[in-house]
Amino acid sequence: MVPFACLPLFAASAYDDFVPPIAAKGFRQARLSQEKIMTQRINYIQQSPELFKKLLEFSNQLKDSKIEESIRDLVSIRASQINGCGFCVDMHVKEARIHGERELRLHHLAIWRDSPLFASRERAALAWTEALTRLDESGVSHDIYERVRTQFSEKELSDLTYEVMAINAWNRANIACRTVPGSADKAFGLDKANLA
Repeated sequence: MVPFACLPLFAASAYDDFVPPIAAKGFRQARLSQEKIMTQRINYIQQSPELFKKLLEFSNQLKDSKIEESIRDLVSIRASQINGCGFCVDMHVKEARIHGERELRLHHLAIWRDSPLFASRERAALAWTEALTRLDESGVSHDIYERVRTQFSEKELSDLTYEVMAINAWNRANIACRTVPGSADKAFGLDKANLA
């Protein structure tokens, strides 16, 4: 399912007719918030530099895992889509393009279950990402766990879990502070993606 914030404003009334009322309400709220120009509330990096540094170190440590870079990119984008973090979607799409990810696969990420473009291992990682990002009171189902375990060793699954934890933490910080998409491109070298 495409996050509501990703849909164009003009599609609102037509889209409302095809979604359950609860989802349509969410779309309308997202649309209303889009009508205001986004400005950052606080700069959490400047306000809590030591905590930022620790979270950044944690995230950078994940690059040493056995999880493929392409899967880490997909996980970061998908969790960010689910959470509605515009800054993180923007950042990780640009990173994925720099890492050589194909544009069509990025377009298909929101519909990965229906797309033939993703391998079994990628599908398992995306299922795990969605299960952990959308935790409900019953937790993660045994079926999802078993499916993921056919593709990942225990160590890899542990690393993948930390990857999902990290992106969800970043999503929450950037959503709460309303970090503007693209505002850190130069600092992170994302201008190399040539997507601006």
